Amino acid sequence: MYAAVIYGPHDVRYEQRADPVIQAPTDAIVRTVAACVCGSDLWRYRGIADVPEPTPIGHEYVGVVEEVGRAVATVRVGDLVVGGFRTSDNTCAVCRAGMQTNCPHGTGYDGCQAELIRVQNADGTLVAAPGTPDDALIPSILALSDVMCTGWHAAISAGVTRGSTVAVVGDGAVGLCGVLASRELGAQRIIAMSRHPDRQAVARSFGATDVVVERGDEGAARVLDLTGGLGADAVLECVGTVDSVTQALQSARAGGMVGWVGVPHVREIPQQHMFWRNVGLRGGPAPVRAYLDDLLGRVLDGRIEPGKVFDLTLPLRDVAEAYAAMDERRAIKTLLTP
Repeated sequence: MYAAVIYGPHDVRYEQRADPVIQAPTDAIVRTVAACVCGSDLWRYRGIADVPEPTPIGHEYVGVVEEVGRAVATVRVGDLVVGGFRTSDNTCAVCRAGMQTNCPHGTGYDGCQAELIRVQNADGTLVAAPGTPDDALIPSILALSDVMCTGWHAAISAGVTRGSTVAVVGDGAVGLCGVLASRELGAQRIIAMSRHPDRQAVARSFGATDVVVERGDEGAARVLDLTGGLGADAVLECVGTVDSVTQALQSARAGGMVGWVGVPHVREIPQQHMFWRNVGLRGGPAPVRAYLDDLLGRVLDGRIEPGKVFDLTLPLRDVAEAYAAMDERRAIKTLLTP
């Protein structure tokens, strides 16, 4: 098969690799229909995170089951499936508590920007779409493998409720999906923080009622202006830098909550914006499996279309350009077709 391998900063290659095989009775082999580049992949691409050796990359996929281990019971050969960016058994105490990402038996992947993927814990990870979904739904189903569920997790962690006011820090695919999640959870006012017209347009289509172009202290001050000096009831942090986390905390009202899902690159949390104002901070890697059934249903019945975050589609062989386009902000999110 062919797959993407990252060698170092700005060096992602399309290479031939050995086909994955069933190694445990709980495994499945999935042939990808679509994969994509994640904003978190860019940390390694930009040299912010180390790449000590050539490494297969990618953790988002939708595909068709080609083979299953003898213990797999919930998916069958031929099913169109989607799974989260971490595998889970979905039966342990942690999974039953809704934190499948932290499953003690969970695993990552040996690269999902590939033609074939070995999925461990297949029963606890994969969800099959009923019937044969229309090809037009593939981008939205793919978005469920990470960014839509991560945006949803941000909204849940921040306590978004019907009638609430929400501010979203970050206008990447996760932030935009956070806007969509907030709308679905009934927020009355959704403030998207973005300075890019193409991303602002997607945010508006997903339900944003206001757009703030300022960042940092000025951005937080603008949120306060829009909320009568109080701040937002719930704030979604979808970037992970010290500046974005600080901006999110400053944008919350007293007693508000920040849902933090941006991959953290923060050494110290600015507690001065938390303790004295009773502002909470909650979040982490999204437990995708906890949300998959609900969100897949919303995609299939047309209630949500998170696939709008994909504004560039390329063949897998052009994966280097897929990374460059996102790194240079020529694309919000790139979909790859093997």
